[in-house]
Amino acid sequence: MRLFIITLMLLTLTLNLEAMQTTNSKYDARLCKVFQTKILNYEKNMRDDAYAKTTLESYKKRAKIFCTK
Repeated sequence: MRLFIITLMLLTLTLNLEAMQTTNSKYDARLCKVFQTKILNYEKNMRDDAYAKTTLESYKKRAKIFCTK
């Protein structure tokens, strides 16, 4: 009986972890494409100052978030 309960608890824990991983996924194909396009366009016309570099890094960070499954 104990073995059954332990097995049931482990199965429940495993299912909960899988559910948490899928709900934490931020993958979004539309936003991925938007930020990839922003990066390409911004790099073409980018100024050479700290603000522009920070903005580009922000776009890259968000692209990584939305493009990663």
